[in-house]
Amino acid sequence: MITLPSNIRMHPFHSRLILPFAAAMLAVTGCARTGAVTAPAPAANRGADPREGLSAGLHNAGEAVSNMKVLARAKTPPKFDNSMNSDIAFTGNYAIQGNFNGFQVWDISNPSSPKLTTAFYCPASQSDVSVYKNLLFVSGESTNARLDCGDQGVAAPVSADRLRGIRIFDITDIKNPKYLTNVQTCRGSHTHTVLEDPKDRDNVYIYVSGSAPVRPAEEMAGCINATPDKDPNSALFRIEVIKVPLADPARAAIIASPRIFNNLTGIASHGASDADKAEMAAARAKGAFTATIEGEETIIPSNFVDAQLANIVKARNGTGAPTAADSARFRAALPAVIAQMFPPSASNGPKPGPNQCHDITVYPALGLAGGACEGFGLLLDIRDPANPVRIAAVSDSNFAYWHSATFNNDGTKVLFSDEWGGGTAAKCRATDKKEWGANAIFTVENGKMNFKSYYKLPAKQTATENCVAHNGSLIPIPDRDVMVQAWYQGGISVFDWTDASNPMEIASFDRGPVDAQALQPAGSWSVYWYNGAIVSSEIMRGLDIAELVPSQYISQNEIDAAKTVKYDYLNAQGQPKMVWPPSFALAKAYVDQLERKSCVKSDRISAYRSTIDAAEKASGGARRTALNTLATQVQSEARGSCDAKKMEKLAGSLKDLMPVVP
Repeated sequence: MITLPSNIRMHPFHSRLILPFAAAMLAVTGCARTGAVTAPAPAANRGADPREGLSAGLHNAGEAVSNMKVLARAKTPPKFDNSMNSDIAFTGNYAIQGNFNGFQVWDISNPSSPKLTTAFYCPASQSDVSVYKNLLFVSGESTNARLDCGDQGVAAPVSADRLRGIRIFDITDIKNPKYLTNVQTCRGSHTHTVLEDPKDRDNVYIYVSGSAPVRPAEEMAGCINATPDKDPNSALFRIEVIKVPLADPARAAIIASPRIFNNLTGIASHGASDADKAEMAAARAKGAFTATIEGEETIIPSNFVDAQLANIVKARNGTGAPTAADSARFRAALPAVIAQMFPPSASNGPKPGPNQCHDITVYPALGLAGGACEGFGLLLDIRDPANPVRIAAVSDSNFAYWHSATFNNDGTKVLFSDEWGGGTAAKCRATDKKEWGANAIFTVENGKMNFKSYYKLPAKQTATENCVAHNGSLIPIPDRDVMVQAWYQGGISVFDWTDASNPMEIASFDRGPVDAQALQPAGSWSVYWYNGAIVSSEIMRGLDIAELVPSQYISQNEIDAAKTVKYDYLNAQGQPKMVWPPSFALAKAYVDQLERKSCVKSDRISAYRSTIDAAEKASGGARRTALNTLATQVQSEARGSCDAKKMEKLAGSLKDLMPVVP
């Protein structure tokens, strides 16, 4: 007998159906596009990248660091170190790190010595976390997550004990989180996004992206698995909007299920790479079980195969290891099993578009959101939080799975990442195309997204390192679009995409693989800039903290100016508008940028610096006079500069520093 085991759940990394710790089984599609591809390095220097050839190990792997300093490497605590770390949110001096066994709270007030404050055990995949003041929200999607946070799982296909949705905690006392309530959803919560509406101070909203199969109506009333054309109440092809009353968060509830995917049709994807095809051929030759899912052949996880073979042995009242006949029976039945997991479309017409987003990044100050929605990147109007409206959609056959989105600070660009291979596969090999498993950068003009280029990790990785574009955030370098991003076992990469057509790496940190002989999922799940620190959630190792150091690409003044931007709390998917307070570091950073761009003659650059330094040491009227004189000179010289806008910003920053003199 062939059955689907109860512990099957959605891909622990992103939207692929697998067994725990197994390889991905589902690829999603994207339409062809051409554009600039970031070259890893000049061909003659490829082997010289220090990230290539690092020694393997869990806590003793080789490391390569460029233009940054690693401050701390904190290990995952017991009871969590046998599971995977996931996303991060921040509040005050704390980093809250999700884990498939719950969440951990780290005190990062001293970034060089993070201290574990809380380890709250509450298993669920993938425990993505977000905060709003005293509230913590945690995603749960797997079928084995329990309402009571127990670790015994949920064996029954229908159970009142199961949690699939959002958990809500009160973290007023962050050392003792209080479980307030949960909001159940039909497809669970793979990820979620907290939206603060500038017009509504009494509530916050949560956009829920659930990628799992629809749960039975017997378990949650109203959960309908039919497509919307057959039942308008379908739980497919929609997101969920939860409203959380701040005066009584326990009353949080779903208030809307917007269908932002209407009228989208599926787009052909690029399929398997040559290396993947060779891997499949070798696996088949060795007797591995493979299946074609969404047009791409995939090795079936051994956990799944073992469970099915055990069922076959049990069904014939046998004992011991499966026989060749048992294997043959399973191989013959496998196509039907896969069809049960991934039902083929009954229509002969166009393939449907995405029925869920993987992740949604909201930018409340601009009333916009970027939806990374499986086969499409969406631009959404979120001025009415309960009713997001799709403005534009883009697709790309070089993309396998639209995973996450990041806007630049003024909202004139948006970057989408492609999680080709689902996060458990090696997709940064020397033979992998640079357009696949990368970022795509678009300008946003008049409500439309216009493709400009791709950016992919510049250093090739081995076949035993899961590597692909993943979660990151902006670093508040003034007047530049600089981002830090996780690449799983490719490490972290800091890159500048101010010129949308020519993104460029400026810093990195990488370790060697966990295992040199076999691919074991590990690496940076997500990495974000928070109040001067770069904080990375390492899947199997713990929490890494780093900081930028001056280089040819970034000056100390730019780093100091970035550190003047302070957050009370941060969810990277709830993107805040960065505002730089007046500071001498800001003015000096603009001067450094003008010099780097050769927009001002060297003697004038020296004069600017001398005057600013003198003004910083002065006070009262003397400071005001020096700054006002220089600001006037800069404005006059702006007309002859190659970057007049930067000159005006420099002049403005100088005027902002002028003290009020009675």
